[in-house]
Amino acid sequence: MGQELDVHRLQFAFTITFHYIFPQLTMGLALLLVYLKTKALRTGEEHYNRAARFWARIFGINFALGVVTGIPMEFQFGTNWAAFSKSAGGVIGQTLAMEGIFSFFLESSFLGLFLFGEKKLGRIGHWVAAFLVFLGSWLSGYLIVATDAWMQHPMGYRIGADGAIELSSFWELLLNQWALWQYAHTMLGAVQTGCFVMAGVGAFYLLTKRHEIYGRTFVRAGVLVGTAAAILQLFPSGDMQGKLVANHQQPTLAAMEGLFESQEGASLAILGQPDVEKRKLDNPLEIPEMLSFLTYRKWRAHVKGLSDFPQAEWPDQIPLLYYSYHVMVGLGTIFIAVTVLASLLLWRGKLYDSGWMLWMLMLCVPFPFIANTAGWMTAELGRQPWLIYGLMRTASGISPRVAAGNVWFTLIGFMGMYTVLGILWLFLIYREIERGPEPSGDLQKDGVAVLAAD
Repeated sequence: MGQELDVHRLQFAFTITFHYIFPQLTMGLALLLVYLKTKALRTGEEHYNRAARFWARIFGINFALGVVTGIPMEFQFGTNWAAFSKSAGGVIGQTLAMEGIFSFFLESSFLGLFLFGEKKLGRIGHWVAAFLVFLGSWLSGYLIVATDAWMQHPMGYRIGADGAIELSSFWELLLNQWALWQYAHTMLGAVQTGCFVMAGVGAFYLLTKRHEIYGRTFVRAGVLVGTAAAILQLFPSGDMQGKLVANHQQPTLAAMEGLFESQEGASLAILGQPDVEKRKLDNPLEIPEMLSFLTYRKWRAHVKGLSDFPQAEWPDQIPLLYYSYHVMVGLGTIFIAVTVLASLLLWRGKLYDSGWMLWMLMLCVPFPFIANTAGWMTAELGRQPWLIYGLMRTASGISPRVAAGNVWFTLIGFMGMYTVLGILWLFLIYREIERGPEPSGDLQKDGVAVLAAD
């Protein structure tokens, strides 16, 4: 059973990690597309429409890759996690079906109109299309997060006579407190991805002296929206998500922090290496009493360590969970520092000429993808050994008749196909960036007005 379970988990982890590269960027860009179209509507400057068309092409590429890599995720509930689907399908099927029927078709339908119907729709109609693409993508995000949140903190269910988990309250499933804060945290992470990508492309144009008017617009939008998202990611969304973990998944909190023994006035570990066998954190760099304060708002509050819980309740990959959490938090802190510093330079009118800051924005582009991946790893590794927290163990949810060899075969196939898709994605994005918003160079007619605005 152990080998089968591990390879089932590995395949799902690989496919969903690769898939989430694309939705986080589309959800982040969806908000920024509405921003650009709003600027175009308010100012009447064609520059913003051209900027929106440029990012719409990149959005479309990501959307297509997200669809292609997302479809296998749905099938894996049946092929790899049949016992889980049979037991909990009456609950998770609600939100997953709504995501496919409502939000996906809303997003995809109006994306087609947004990409190809601008002349027919007119200025206001095209803005409405952009807004409905944004609404569809963010609604899709909520329904997926609500599904995961129910697995983290199940509510609105009952156990049927046959042992299956049945939905007893649709609204408790949909408005689960865990879902609300996890959604806020997730979407703010996606916004930061979109903002850093937009600011990074703008910085590239400014540094290479190409499409400089658009570069200014992209950097300004990415920095301003990204600063707000980075700060809100820390507080309140990150803070409230941490409190939910502290209240409902205490072994997870202890593992994330590398806390093996209970403490009053528990220290917050900035660095260190968890040694599970010896039950200690090696070479720790800590802030005294800070974990107690952040968790319970009391400097001397008692925080339970892993030793207070049966080892069978511990997450099964404590080092990976610990490092994932610290990578997420560390990168989030860096994002706040970078965006705030860039905002100050923008306010002082020096950002567009600050080569070192533009280089920093450009080099930061990959890191939101890493931070979001680390965040999801923290959530999913932290839930272990439960598939549905407190209700179903992960080992009980796999497809009992699918051998490990079969899963290895499909996993290798996914790896090969996704390698090709990844190369294709990079090529298409590179081609769009090289082509730029203006094939013939920077916009000249309304360039003075746009420069004055930015």
